Amino acid sequence: MKAVMIIFNQANTERVEYMFDKLGIRGYTWFNEVKGRGSKRGEPRMGTHTWPEMNSAALTIIGEEQVDTLLDAVKKLDEINKEVGVRAFVWPVEKTV
Repeated sequence: MKAVMIIFNQANTERVEYMFDKLGIRGYTWFNEVKGRGSKRGEPRMGTHTWPEMNSAALTIIGEEQVDTLLDAVKKLDEINKEVGVRAFVWPVEKTV
């Protein structure tokens, strides 16, 4: 199993939900109002007067065979508008209860 965390501008919320549905990913945890700044480009998302936009994040635990398909979908979503930014991070899940 792998954990995949996707960080995205809240403007992409419906697209991320649709992506999960389309790929048959049922289980996930959603984090609203995530603050941060990308390491390469884009503006900070801080929810302030200066930087009013916010990010969200979704964490899903999926089989290793699904990871590349999900990452391909994330990459396609990022290509729509690179300034908005979507990133995904993957790490192993050794045990779960």
